[in-house]
Amino acid sequence: MKIFIGIDNTDNTGTQDTGSLARALAESFAPVGLFAVRTITRHQLLVDRRIPFTTHNSAASITGVCKGSLADLIDHTRKFLLKTSACDADPGMCVATGDDITADLLAFGNRAKREILTMNDAYRVISGTSIFLEGLKKTRLGLIGALAAVSLRAGGNDGRLLWTRNLLETTGSFPISEFLSKVDVDRVVEKDFNEPSPSSVIMIGDWCQPVLIGGKVTLIAEKADNKVTYEYQSASTAYIKSISE
Repeated sequence: MKIFIGIDNTDNTGTQDTGSLARALAESFAPVGLFAVRTITRHQLLVDRRIPFTTHNSAASITGVCKGSLADLIDHTRKFLLKTSACDADPGMCVATGDDITADLLAFGNRAKREILTMNDAYRVISGTSIFLEGLKKTRLGLIGALAAVSLRAGGNDGRLLWTRNLLETTGSFPISEFLSKVDVDRVVEKDFNEPSPSSVIMIGDWCQPVLIGGKVTLIAEKADNKVTYEYQSASTAYIKSISE
């Protein structure tokens, strides 16, 4: 059963950010056999002085397959966030199945990128669904971003990858076909979306973050300088941020 987990508002200026906490949460599933993680993604929400946030107002989503009961997964996630989120944060969590994804839910995520939304807006969206949504501390406002993260990840056209299988460990130059066999990325494309030859060599740098486009985990490649031995390189940090924030 495909599951989307969203978290938000877990940090303060002295603690690890929400993306880092999402990676730690994902790692915590393995010892208990609850969840097989496929991706962890970062989603940028509206930045507005009227919205309380720590640094960037980004939320995180974890996707994968539930290996145990959904109730146990929810309980594990709640306990983890209560224990590890900052004491003065407003963490929220959302857990949804693939069957919960509606047009209204997908619209909510896009609204969260350009509008100030309320908890009532969030509750209206999940009415009549089995989506689990909860604010865990203080004002509980983190549930808005948690729901938006699930929405944007389910939509498949927003966010950049913080983790997928072998992504962080794979650096250096490879034929594109070899890179795709090592890392759980669906495709490599140039900025104009043409797909390079599988035999073309690409240099993967230390900061390599694929993005979600058309429901596919997509690595953007840039043409390399003709003075080097590889034909492509993973797109620059500045470019990836420009299309994912």
